Amino acid sequence: MFEIKPKSKCKWDAVSLGEIMLRLDPGDMRIKTTRKFRVWEGGGEYNVARGLKKCFGMDTAVVTGIVKNDIGYLLLDLINQGGVDTEYIKWFDFDGIGRDIRVGLNFTEKGFGIRGALGVSDRGNSAAAKLKKGDIDWEKIFKKDGVRWFHTGGIFAALSETTPEVIIEAARHAKENCTIVSYDLNYRPSLWKTIGGSKRAIEVNREIAKYVDIMLGNEEDFTKCLGFEVKGVDKDLNKLDPKNFKEMIDTCIKEYPNFKAVATTLRGVKTASINDWSAILYCSSEFYQAIKRENLEIYDRVGGGDSFASGLIYGFLSNKPLQEIVEYGAAHGALAMTTPGDTSMASLIEVEKIIKGNGARVVR
Repeated sequence: MFEIKPKSKCKWDAVSLGEIMLRLDPGDMRIKTTRKFRVWEGGGEYNVARGLKKCFGMDTAVVTGIVKNDIGYLLLDLINQGGVDTEYIKWFDFDGIGRDIRVGLNFTEKGFGIRGALGVSDRGNSAAAKLKKGDIDWEKIFKKDGVRWFHTGGIFAALSETTPEVIIEAARHAKENCTIVSYDLNYRPSLWKTIGGSKRAIEVNREIAKYVDIMLGNEEDFTKCLGFEVKGVDKDLNKLDPKNFKEMIDTCIKEYPNFKAVATTLRGVKTASINDWSAILYCSSEFYQAIKRENLEIYDRVGGGDSFASGLIYGFLSNKPLQEIVEYGAAHGALAMTTPGDTSMASLIEVEKIIKGNGARVVR
């Protein structure tokens, strides 16, 4: 496999870099007709750190930007409940009305049956998007404090002209200090829509990919963010032949020999509430596929991929066998989609129960 620094030499098992938003959830209602929302915190990169902390008991921290007002303090309170350390957050002064800087909002409804999930972002000029090269003391984080694993992704890279530079700056410091770097491509058409679309996403992500050890993403991510074609994908991205994805990974590894591992979830969307679910891990020149869970019932699919990533990272950090690593990721992702909100409510005991094939009988 590959070498990961021992915890005895590091303050943190994992640190993530990315935007954290307030998710406004209408529950079983629609965004456009509800009269009340439940508030959660969430963000593609943050969700991974939170899952590693809350489910797997790892020591994690987040690097992000938050504005100094009561909305920012609400976000901080939610992060504190998740147990992720906040000492590396950069706080920005509030301009009074959010003209220049604010907390991003993400309105998300779950979907059901033939109606797909819907996310409507209201996140322009967020504090995290204002982060620029030189804002964060990476030398302290990676050299003085010590980090075993650094995670970031394509959502943060798409926020502004400066965020890709922050990612590369962080990744360089991580590599200099022997920290593993993982990156989730996480293509979001809405984020790239007015700044160059997939063409710009490919330019940005191909540069970042040079610094990545573990690359994560689904079929759309690799196509829209790195320009690698996955054969046999239907136009709605509802079905994926693992064989075709493996062929794409072979091509990907040849172009980026720095990738120590590549992983993806395999999701067959039948309805918003029923998906087939599995995952693939490529590592040490071999492919490992998680058990396929056919007709998996979905309560809230948002965050399933992030929870897959945190389960996978836990497996690596715990030096599990490679087949077990992909099973931890897939099981955690499946469990995360049984509860509301972006973040996992699962426990390690529950994840390991699912891996062992135990059913859903009531526990008394």
